[in-house]
Amino acid sequence: MRILVTGGAGFIGTNLCKRLLNEGEEVICLDNFSSGQKENVTEFMNNPRFQLIEQDVIEPIDIEVDQIYNLACPASPPYYQKDPIHTTCTCVEGALRMLNLAVKNNAKVLLSSTSEIYSELPE
Repeated sequence: MRILVTGGAGFIGTNLCKRLLNEGEEVICLDNFSSGQKENVTEFMNNPRFQLIEQDVIEPIDIEVDQIYNLACPASPPYYQKDPIHTTCTCVEGALRMLNLAVKNNAKVLLSSTSEIYSELPE
């Protein structure tokens, strides 16, 4: 199975990539390293079933995949407070891009985000 993990160099994404590779899956990690670290995925670089694409999830991508785990979102306050508009675009536009890619590939998709995009609830 060919699986795309957006935000794959983040904490959860790295662990998911590792698990999928250990299960014998082909993994494509897409990350722009705005909050994830390239060092997190260096251990996978020599694995022939691992591919790293350095790209923002809001940019167009046309690849063939069977599953998509969309984890791309800066979830730590220092990251999302630095650029709240880009954080929202990552969550909204990125989700739309991944949903469209899933439809095109008839792929299953899991969407994840930070609760911060919903803002504070009124009291």
